[in-house]
Amino acid sequence: MTIQNPENSLASCSIESLYCHHHKWLVGWLRRRLSNALQAPDLAHDIFLRILSKDSLPVIHEPRALLTTIAQGIVANFHRHQRIEQAYLDALAQIPESLAPSPEAQAIMLETLVEIDALLDGMPPLVRKVFLLSQIDGLRQSEIAQRCGISVPTVKRYVAKALEQCCFIG
Repeated sequence: MTIQNPENSLASCSIESLYCHHHKWLVGWLRRRLSNALQAPDLAHDIFLRILSKDSLPVIHEPRALLTTIAQGIVANFHRHQRIEQAYLDALAQIPESLAPSPEAQAIMLETLVEIDALLDGMPPLVRKVFLLSQIDGLRQSEIAQRCGISVPTVKRYVAKALEQCCFIG
């Protein structure tokens, strides 16, 4: 294995080499982008785990570009998770403490909310809108069709597609 410039190129490297040469830089990069800098080492760990989860380490010509690309997705997911968690905590604060679910149930519900959010985010925008109008707002298919400027059969197809994505992804 030859490393010509450890900051910019690892032509044929191991995960150990990638970690040794770029972990500190990655943690610093993450600290600058997080409101809670203490989370940076944990997210850096997640990034290297994502790389390790691949069947084989690809040839990496620009390791920092690879790490940055993965990190951007993980940071976005982290911020999204924080927003969902805060909204959930705000909703919990509105109910009497005696009716609040147990900490275990709260953790399960938060995890479920994050999964639902990810499923919804994976849908094309119009499919998501039609699905939410149907399932959350309780609109009839004809109302959804009129509101979205599409046909009723298209509404049916979009709702079916969304349900399939939500219920049968495994």
